[in-house]
Amino acid sequence: MAMELQQSGFSLFWQQTIALLKKNFLLSMRNKTATFLQLFSSLFFLGLLFGIQKVMVFRAKHPSGIGEVNDPQDVVNPSIPSCEHKFFMKRPCYDFVWSGNGNKRIESIVDGILANNPGRPIHPSKVKSFGTKADLNNWLVSDPMRTPGALHFVERNATVISYGLVTNTSTYIKVPRVPEDPTFKFQLPLQLAASREIARSLLGDSKFSWNVGLKEFAHPAMEDPEAEDSVQKFALDAFLSPIFFYAVSMFGFVFQISTMVLEKELKLRQAMTVMGLFDSAYWCSWLIWEGIMAFLSSLLIVLFGMMFQLHLFLKNNFLIILLLFFLFQLNMAFSVVLYSDTRHKTSYRRTIWSFFPPNPFSGALNLLLAKDGPISWSSLSLCGVDNNYCYSILHYYRWLIATFFLWLVLAIYLDNILPNSAGVRKPFYYFLRPGYWTGRGEENFKENAPCCGSGSAPPNASFTQDDEEVLDEENRVKQQAKEGNIDPNVAVQLQDLYKMYSRTISFSCHSCCLLCCYCRCKIKKPFKAVQGLWLNLEKNQLFCLLGPNGAGKTTVISCLTGIIPVTRGNALIYGNSVCSSVGISNIRKLIGVCSQFDTLWDALSGQEHLELFATIKGLSRTSIRSEAKKLLADVKLDDVAKLRAGSYSGGMKRRLSLGIALIGDPKLLFLDEPTTGMDPITRRHIWSVIEAAKQGRSIVLTTHSMEEADILSDRIGIMAKGRLRCIGTSTLLKSRFGAGFIAKISFSKVANDVNAMENSIDSKNHEAVKEFFKQRIDVTPKEEDKSFLTFIIPHEKEKLLENFFAELDNRKTEFGILNIQIGLTTLEEVFLSIAKKAELEVAAFEETIKPLTLPSGTTLQVPVGSKYVEIPGTISTENPRGLMVEVYWEQDDHGNLCISGHSDETPVPPNLQMSTTSLVIARPRA
Repeated sequence: MAMELQQSGFSLFWQQTIALLKKNFLLSMRNKTATFLQLFSSLFFLGLLFGIQKVMVFRAKHPSGIGEVNDPQDVVNPSIPSCEHKFFMKRPCYDFVWSGNGNKRIESIVDGILANNPGRPIHPSKVKSFGTKADLNNWLVSDPMRTPGALHFVERNATVISYGLVTNTSTYIKVPRVPEDPTFKFQLPLQLAASREIARSLLGDSKFSWNVGLKEFAHPAMEDPEAEDSVQKFALDAFLSPIFFYAVSMFGFVFQISTMVLEKELKLRQAMTVMGLFDSAYWCSWLIWEGIMAFLSSLLIVLFGMMFQLHLFLKNNFLIILLLFFLFQLNMAFSVVLYSDTRHKTSYRRTIWSFFPPNPFSGALNLLLAKDGPISWSSLSLCGVDNNYCYSILHYYRWLIATFFLWLVLAIYLDNILPNSAGVRKPFYYFLRPGYWTGRGEENFKENAPCCGSGSAPPNASFTQDDEEVLDEENRVKQQAKEGNIDPNVAVQLQDLYKMYSRTISFSCHSCCLLCCYCRCKIKKPFKAVQGLWLNLEKNQLFCLLGPNGAGKTTVISCLTGIIPVTRGNALIYGNSVCSSVGISNIRKLIGVCSQFDTLWDALSGQEHLELFATIKGLSRTSIRSEAKKLLADVKLDDVAKLRAGSYSGGMKRRLSLGIALIGDPKLLFLDEPTTGMDPITRRHIWSVIEAAKQGRSIVLTTHSMEEADILSDRIGIMAKGRLRCIGTSTLLKSRFGAGFIAKISFSKVANDVNAMENSIDSKNHEAVKEFFKQRIDVTPKEEDKSFLTFIIPHEKEKLLENFFAELDNRKTEFGILNIQIGLTTLEEVFLSIAKKAELEVAAFEETIKPLTLPSGTTLQVPVGSKYVEIPGTISTENPRGLMVEVYWEQDDHGNLCISGHSDETPVPPNLQMSTTSLVIARPRA
């Protein structure tokens, strides 16, 4: 009996909201690193800003790097330094440059300067001379930074020689903050050298000299008393601070959005929606949670800013700053669309500019950092001095509040019209339809094709329907649908269910080198996933849906659970249509889904998963915990209930997904490969759980395990290429579509005359039995071993079997037979036979046939992808099974398969069966 769901309406909405808030809280606590960074990243950014501020203020106070000097040291007879010692000098450079070339007396003076330079003579290669002062000046202008200084010599008369001194007097500071004084370093050494050699020349005494000592005045360190205020206003407030405040506010935004996107990509939200989650509860929970996180982050930003004594936080009102950061972060949490530039006139641009959250945030910061003075509550509406459009703090607050609601509504709207993880979206005008608000009519999810017979869809392919049971099922459902009378024992009725994915065009560009790239256009043809399915699924039964990958099994389940819309037709689940939004809402209260891939949060435990989905399902609060514990015990996870799902093995995750599907005692259960990854013991236990779950509900199972389908199913349907190929019980399918009967003959061991200690099988008995089968029913063994023989007996021999096995039983002693076992062929052989037949049928219908010409001249029509091809008309006494070739395939430039070659013609091996390999029979070309 189904468990009564006690919560509905607003109480269920609030219960789901609380459950999602708890989920978000647990995920944040489990991912401590991300949560810590989201809340406390401001400590790092503001601390870094504080350090930069201190360094910049110190550098501004000491712009020249000149510190305090109490006892200056003497510099005696300084020499002309090498030009390389000057900061930022070009290479090659010159130590000594002069003009006056051509005057013998001046040349003699220059030679003395070069030879008598204290400490080191100056090499001629480091000297450059000019004839006139104008030539020298032109060179200095045309090629600067080649020399620290230059001398202009002029001989006035026999007793007067004058000179002019040219040096670069700019003060350079080279990292690390070492000042260069051009007066002491270059100008005075040149002046002393020129004066000394001129005096020697005039006196006629080459030994004449004097000692000259230089000493700077004692002085305090050079500081700028207004440096701190200048740095704060023009460097920090105008440039650095806004960048850091923006980074602080945006750091948590990455974590917030990534969590929402991750849930969508991993189909976690889809799983919750299928279990009955309200969209309103989902968005409300995120609104509350992001509001809390934005408030905590903003509060910490302001507190850390005050702790570091930053100008913005000390200057302005605490609540004003807190509100600004809070509104900005709340805006960014729901800014899910990109801002694109709009080419309108300026008056419109200013308005559109304000819709992007960083812009009003930046504008408000500029006002708070302005030099006009602090802003308090009484001055919120006042404009800045330099604000031409009168934008006040209050104006930006209004924009941030308005844009928050704008982004929230836009996020919900885009969430509906953009494709979800299943590629489904609503039309852009969905909110204009009355059915969206009332839930009535045939409006729900719609793609580019009609739903539920509201239009036309491509007709089904004209395939030959081979199975009478499928035709009978279709006629029965059609009759019930026509009369509007549904059997009360039917849980699900599929009425011409059709799903086609329309053609898609995608572009991708790739770079092939640094300066060029290439783009590729990929067109996907329309794909018919499900083609006109008519089916009744009864209560208290398990219906197993089999088929190869791509057959349409998962698509059928997705249509029935409302994940994707149907293109045509309808499906009724306990009387509720999948084409109605109200119907889907009611259906999700009745179903449980174990999807093909586990949709779990790695950070939540198994028990927390079950409690979350039980809350979403609407169970009463008093029964949630007990129901979770019961299901954990049923799927053998009670010992690891407290462990995180991320630490579970693959089989444990599948068991947890099965437990989630059973939450709320659903009337209809969808199990999409539920035992994948389980060990044999656990698989057997889960089979017993599924078997017990049949009572009172209908179960739809998909699996690739033929053993599982054989044991659990009451009815089996096999799909291939989107169509239901056969339906019935396991025994019926084996008898109708199997290769026939399996006879396994076991032989007795007899004493060996050569060695009495050993037993062996008489090979003569093998040959006698093989000859008996060959003569009576024309069958050869499929498998052969020392102790047994296995024969496949076709259905057409069934009339001969009664007398045949009676005679064989009478001759058991003669043939040395120990045991005779007779049974039907396996379900796996039926499955492979149906799948292969469908492949060939579709290949023939779509004309996916390639010609193959053999050396003998025979041309065959080979289905694309076939590996082994039997050659018709080659059966002979020597080759009782005929001849075959192995076909080699390769892809052409367009990605299509084509034949690249084939092997020699060889006999078909006895153990190669069409039902177990890719052996196909090719058709001769007409």
